[in-house]
Amino acid sequence: MKVSDDVDLLLGVMPLYIQKFIGEKDKHHSLIEIVIDLGRPPETRYVDHMEELSGQNVTRDEIDYVVKQVGKFTEDNRAGIERTLHRISAIRNRFGVIIGLTCRVGRAIYGTVEILRDVIESGTSILLLGRPGVGKTTLLRESARVLADELGKRVVIVDTSNEIGGDGDIPHPGVGRARRMQVPFPTSQHAIMIEAVENHMPEVIVIDEIGTETEAIAARTIAERGVQLIATAHGNTLENLLQNPTLSDLVGGIQAVTLSDEEARRRRTRKTVLERKAPSTFQVLVEIQDKDRLAVHHNVADVVDAILRDIPLSTEIRVRNENGAIDVQKPRKQIIPKVRIENKVLKPGNLRRKVRRIFTYGVSRSRLEGVIQKLGVSIQVVADLSKADLILTLKSKEKRQSKALRQARAEGLPFHVLRSNTVAQIEDFLVTLFYPEERSESKDRIIEEAEKAIFEVFERKQPVELPPCNAYMRRLQHQLASHHGLTTASRGREPYRCVVIYPIERHEGP
Repeated sequence: MKVSDDVDLLLGVMPLYIQKFIGEKDKHHSLIEIVIDLGRPPETRYVDHMEELSGQNVTRDEIDYVVKQVGKFTEDNRAGIERTLHRISAIRNRFGVIIGLTCRVGRAIYGTVEILRDVIESGTSILLLGRPGVGKTTLLRESARVLADELGKRVVIVDTSNEIGGDGDIPHPGVGRARRMQVPFPTSQHAIMIEAVENHMPEVIVIDEIGTETEAIAARTIAERGVQLIATAHGNTLENLLQNPTLSDLVGGIQAVTLSDEEARRRRTRKTVLERKAPSTFQVLVEIQDKDRLAVHHNVADVVDAILRDIPLSTEIRVRNENGAIDVQKPRKQIIPKVRIENKVLKPGNLRRKVRRIFTYGVSRSRLEGVIQKLGVSIQVVADLSKADLILTLKSKEKRQSKALRQARAEGLPFHVLRSNTVAQIEDFLVTLFYPEERSESKDRIIEEAEKAIFEVFERKQPVELPPCNAYMRRLQHQLASHHGLTTASRGREPYRCVVIYPIERHEGP
């Protein structure tokens, strides 16, 4: 592997006695960082040890000297040296004066991507986890270069702290032909992520350190638009990520679900269980255990399901040996039981034109008639089973059918089973039956409008009113906003009724 570190440029901004001390050691290749704290001896930290320059305490003038040699410090107290990957981080006192510096060596290591090349080239979205200093950013940088230079893809780097592309307006050569969008403030990273997609038509977006809820929402929005994501997040393992309520949505999120007695017996578990809430934003998750050893989870959704159901899994392990060759230890094949989804006998495409009369068994007739009137569909609720085209029943009633119902099923009369006797369930059934095209075409647009409104609410801390839509689509908007901890209300009268999303109210003191 080829290494480009520009250590001389970092030493060039140090006081002369520090330059001399490090130069005498001749260990540039293993130098990790230089620590300068006011009133203390400077420290040099290497891969396997730390050394102190004894007898020489750092003065305020020496700190000021270094600060003047480097770039401007941003809101996150980080600066750099133009066209290098070095990072200088400041410690300030209560009055904002810099009293300490951590000067970290940045290295572009060409060839590190080989251990994960097949996954990166597959086009799937990849999330990298690992402790600080293990090589996440180096792998991100190499991934961007390979995808842009060798595969000719349109790659955009969202560079919050200039660690991927280096300091200054011209990106470091380590990113190849990938384009770099700098982030002026850490709090606006999510907005730059969305801007990258909307303005620059990338095929791949590379992001370092997804750490907030808005950034997780932005990542999901990007993935849903078909753009490959390669990103890092806080946490060492997938289990760590699942325990983080802010970032667990990156791998589908977790929700508590109450099972029926029958399902609980089938799974041999308690009635209230944890399940994955949504599809995972990332298809592949990589745990970087050290710079030459990775654990790769290829189907994140299945792995999360297995973890939540306490099913032991083996993981693919990749190791780079001393000769540079990659050894891959494949996981043993395992069958992960799928979470059963309600099997609806109803086939919308086949029955939509045939169903005109519905017989209810356990379902509220008044609620059904109310939803029929609201949606304006041509359906009649009948009391005579022999005149029905479809039987609408509940899961709890399905097994306790009368003799007439069993006979109707034996004769081939279609059934549709609702999970609960609610207006929302009934409405979902009728929309699926009569408006499948509208539901399919409008859902993506409705979700996109709601996600943009959620961003705006988080940023402006002001309510946002969404465009009018039907009751089914409004319910999707309510659910999405609630998922992100926001409150909503419906306003207006049909057909102009719409959803308003409100910011989180914060209360100071008791």
